[in-house]
Amino acid sequence: MGAFKTRGGADWTPSYLTDINPATCIGCGRCFKVCPQDVMALYGVDAEGTILGIVTDGDDDDDFDGELNRKIMKVEREQDCIGCSACSKVCPKDCQTHVPVDQLAG
Repeated sequence: MGAFKTRGGADWTPSYLTDINPATCIGCGRCFKVCPQDVMALYGVDAEGTILGIVTDGDDDDDFDGELNRKIMKVEREQDCIGCSACSKVCPKDCQTHVPVDQLAG
């Protein structure tokens, strides 16, 4: 698959979100807030790094029996990514991995 064209006629190859590095993600939610496709979800993590579950609006530390140590974003619906890269533009930790459309398997 070749490059797409922008409205101005320039070549553009979309890169799709495939992963978020849990070691560098700080769970700030900036990427989630700008994503027009709801590709990511916020997860709670305990002190050992075990994923506790999805954090929803209004959740607090007690929802995970006091085990919540930190929050991270995870790719939840990678098939819905449109390749806009808005998430990577707002991430203060540069923890997303994007793969150009021509390098995706499938």
